[in-house]
Amino acid sequence: MNETATEANKLWGIYHTDREYARTVGDPLRTVVEAPTKLAAEEAAARLGFGEPWAHPISREQVNRAQWLSQRRPGHRQELVHKKSRGVRV
Repeated sequence: MNETATEANKLWGIYHTDREYARTVGDPLRTVVEAPTKLAAEEAAARLGFGEPWAHPISREQVNRAQWLSQRRPGHRQELVHKKSRGVRV
């Protein structure tokens, strides 16, 4: 993510874009991302696999209400993992 010196990252809560559906399921805070703008936050959430994300600024106190938080480990690069099939070869 490219940042200029004037752009400070903020915390953004990611919610369902479909607001009517969100109300029926209790408007859950799906995840939290850190980004300089709303658009950057929505793009980051999409890269994490959240379909049609809607970003809204939140406080640090609201982070604990998120249903899912990314577990980042410094210096760790997650590779694609393929399980070997345990099927029977014919």
